[in-house]
Amino acid sequence: MIGRFLSRLRSLMVRFSPLWLRRIFMFFVDHWLGITIASAVILLAGISWFGMVQLESFYRNQQLATMPIWFLSMILGSVVSALIYVSLLFGMFSRQKNKGIKGQDVNIRFSDVIGVNEAKEEAMEVVQLLKDRTRLKKVGGKILRGILMQGPPGCGKTYLAKAIATEAGIPFLSLAASDFVEIFVGVGSSRVRKLFKNARRLAYARGACIIFIDELDAMGRKRAFSWMGGQEHDSTLNSLLVEMDGLQGRQENVLVIGATNAAEEILDTALLRPGRFDRKIYVDRPNLEGREQLFRYYLGKVQHDPGIDMARMARRTVYKSPAEIENIVKESALIATRNERDRVTYEDISEALERIELGMKHRKAMSETERRLVAYHEGGHLVVLYLLHPTDDVFKASIIARRETLGVVHRNPREEFHTQSRDKLLADIKVSLAGYVSEKLVIGVTSDGVASDFQNATARAHAMVWRMGMGSKYIGDYTAVPESQLSEQVKAELNAETNAIIRACADDVEKLLVRERPVLDRFASELLKREELEYDEIEAIFSEFGKSRTQTAAMKKLQAP
Repeated sequence: MIGRFLSRLRSLMVRFSPLWLRRIFMFFVDHWLGITIASAVILLAGISWFGMVQLESFYRNQQLATMPIWFLSMILGSVVSALIYVSLLFGMFSRQKNKGIKGQDVNIRFSDVIGVNEAKEEAMEVVQLLKDRTRLKKVGGKILRGILMQGPPGCGKTYLAKAIATEAGIPFLSLAASDFVEIFVGVGSSRVRKLFKNARRLAYARGACIIFIDELDAMGRKRAFSWMGGQEHDSTLNSLLVEMDGLQGRQENVLVIGATNAAEEILDTALLRPGRFDRKIYVDRPNLEGREQLFRYYLGKVQHDPGIDMARMARRTVYKSPAEIENIVKESALIATRNERDRVTYEDISEALERIELGMKHRKAMSETERRLVAYHEGGHLVVLYLLHPTDDVFKASIIARRETLGVVHRNPREEFHTQSRDKLLADIKVSLAGYVSEKLVIGVTSDGVASDFQNATARAHAMVWRMGMGSKYIGDYTAVPESQLSEQVKAELNAETNAIIRACADDVEKLLVRERPVLDRFASELLKREELEYDEIEAIFSEFGKSRTQTAAMKKLQAP
């Protein structure tokens, strides 16, 4: 409304007013805010002066005496408010909390990094390069500028980075990538610049410095290159790229170590090019020997039974990370304390492993009919797993409820396998169907407890046919083809092959359980009587019937020297 009024007034003055009046009017339009504020100040000052004149001399003098203090407090409050605002906006958000830790203070040696020997060897080479920079420069080589540590969580990536700093004896700056992510644009970039400035200062004073950025994918994922969103992330990543690239022309030896358990494809390609992250170290889960060393290391920190078979525990924890093994030992110590024992036993470790993987036991009130159904269901899984599966072993069978299940057969691979053969996948399907077949064979009806088993069996059979070319007719990955481009006949035939695999597996399981009905009845009877069967007890029952594990010809060929 004010704008329309001024526009109308301007047009009228153009038509009827002289030039000097128009200049005065334009001056008022350009400086109306300042004129308004000055007028208000003058008006308020006039009112104050008039009020002071009306007061008696005593009160007037009192007001005049306190006025300077009032003005000073107002100015001081304004200055403090301005400083707080500026520090919050430009300083506090970008301040680095980590001032640098000396390598000796990290106090993690390579001897403390267990179970990842190959990654540790590569890390030792990095330490030698950091220690022997003079010889490297004499040859004409350049020091590493960036190392990317990849691998599953809990495998020791942070430990390795700390061990590098300790063994090299150089300062160590450790931060998480999430520390650079803020909602305010420019804050993350400022933090990156301050981090590298601090690292260069420490490297200048101590010869070298390590920057460790954990969960690098939080700030290093691919840039969007779009005006919509992601500006703060892209700005932070650009600053990191510039700082790492800027290290090339500097004398300070700053090594950047990034750790992530995300796929390499998620990270920005500019971050992975040579000159930034020059080397990649894959920190994988420990093998059998590594797991045995881990159990010895962590059990050495608690009071434990010297008769514990470390090799057996290592076989029970296939694919477990060092962090998971440490957690198992901690949980077993808690269980031993709860059971009023002064040392950890094998039973404590076994219970800890089951509690972590399967959940807490909680006994439910069930009828004898329902208990019998659950016993035969789990007995079917157990018999088929033991007699037909080429790679997995039975470690425990139970009809005590855990989480959402009424019973469980605890299984584990006998050793690490990094590929899955057709025989192994078919055996998985047969084990999943064993509970259903056992219920149908013995009880005559089935229950809804087979739903999750069917889900697992169908998913595996579907993947075998649609993705792995393990059907009888089609070869290839048909999930890579858009569904709209597959004819209904092709989809129907692929689904028919999936169903044929499930049906053939169910028939094989039924033939086995009919033939081994005495063994199935014995296990069901033992489960109803004792509720749980351990590994040695399961082995003893199979030995009574003269049964032993069998392996397929394909698996024997794979294991042959």
